[in-house]
Amino acid sequence: MKIFYKTSATSVGGRDGRTQVDDGSLALDLVGFQNESGKVGANPEQLFAMGYAACFDNAIIHIAPTLGIKPTKHSTTVGVGIGQKPDGAFGFEIDITITVEGLSVEEAKTLIEKAHATCPYSNATRGNVDVRLHVNVIQLFDL
Repeated sequence: MKIFYKTSATSVGGRDGRTQVDDGSLALDLVGFQNESGKVGANPEQLFAMGYAACFDNAIIHIAPTLGIKPTKHSTTVGVGIGQKPDGAFGFEIDITITVEGLSVEEAKTLIEKAHATCPYSNATRGNVDVRLHVNVIQLFDL
């Protein structure tokens, strides 16, 4: 694989610590998702969902023209759940929903499937994480 971008981040203190991108452009306080301390911050699952949503939305932008379709508007929402598997290990389940305007349901389904095939986050999780795809098609003059 030819790498065209690489970054790294460092965390200290786990879920209740601090994380920072190594170039200093972003630093965040972290809180566990079961935060009872009143501390304000993000948790790793939220950061994963944000990164996945941005990456998947970019895949939509790049794939749509190759399919000869152009949604009027679109957005991508990624839901991330964390839980414990029967073997005791922890894992994720993911729901990806694209909301598009100006496409048929069939076009939207093709678009989400092709984006899922090319998105780096999807490729990294494929075979390891339960990922469900959903489409929400909005028509300009839905009555």
